[in-house]
Amino acid sequence: MARFGTITLVGDAGEVSTLTTSLAGIASSNATLRAFLHGLPGVDGVGADQRTTMLGTRSIKTTAKAQAIDLAISMVDLTTLEGADTAGKVRAMCAKAVQPDPGDPSVPKVAAVCVYPDLVAQAVQALGRSGVRVASVATAFPSGRSSLGVKVEETTLAVAAGADEIDMVIDRGAFLSGDYQKIFEEIVAIKAACARDEGATGKGDAHLKVILETGELATYDNVRRASWLAMLAGADFIKTSTGKISPAATLPVTLVMLEAVRDFRSQTGRMVGVKPAGGIRTTKDAIKYLVLVNETAGADWLHADWFRLGASSVLNDLLMQRQKMATGRYAGPDYFTLD
Repeated sequence: MARFGTITLVGDAGEVSTLTTSLAGIASSNATLRAFLHGLPGVDGVGADQRTTMLGTRSIKTTAKAQAIDLAISMVDLTTLEGADTAGKVRAMCAKAVQPDPGDPSVPKVAAVCVYPDLVAQAVQALGRSGVRVASVATAFPSGRSSLGVKVEETTLAVAAGADEIDMVIDRGAFLSGDYQKIFEEIVAIKAACARDEGATGKGDAHLKVILETGELATYDNVRRASWLAMLAGADFIKTSTGKISPAATLPVTLVMLEAVRDFRSQTGRMVGVKPAGGIRTTKDAIKYLVLVNETAGADWLHADWFRLGASSVLNDLLMQRQKMATGRYAGPDYFTLD
């Protein structure tokens, strides 16, 4: 069990909170988890809004913009999560993930495709050895309202089918009612279900992305608490949203989560990724997030291993902007496939 020793956190207004504890002590009861999470410094909401507005005015031009576009493409999780999804749709999406612009092989691959558990095997087969990862939502997505046994079984099936990443969603009702230990124990159980025999499959354990559904958490303080709760329980990534409710990802919420992973790494030595998902539609939006990452968490997070964009609709705009920079003209509206 990892020990944290003395944890010193500095709030937005400069207040200092010092906590001397261990993971075992924090997770020993709901009361100790509550004491830890409510002992975190509060978020200056006005300051978060103002900072993201200021960072959003940064001007990125020419060579830097071209590099930012390619970086953003490489961070996209191309996603289809509809009841009408078919194996054919998944295969088409996988082809686009590997070669986003068939007319330009210099365009980087996206980071991953994300599908429902029953379509994981089709995605794995379609992607082969391309290096594009397969992510699967699990744990009663998008509501998170089911028994732990059902959530574990769904995760186990997705991992057995070859998923590289599992996107689980927390029970927001439990969080908002203060039942932090239930969420902690569920994340620990799902993390355990992500393990597999590498010798038998050729793959290591699946990475766990924990979806907070920040649009239902109501406050920035709750976003900070949910971020720390997920990381303490073993999350490899923390993710804003399912993309099924509004508001989804926002810059201020992502700022709070980036501050959390930065502080968590400083105190524990463990690096955790961040994924804003939903509502990111334009190249300008994507670049704002990259600036936010660099200015808040630092350049170490500017890699698909540590930052993702859950925004399928943004990919075509990135491709159009990339072509505009290369040729001086935009592609026609039917040049890129619709997702």
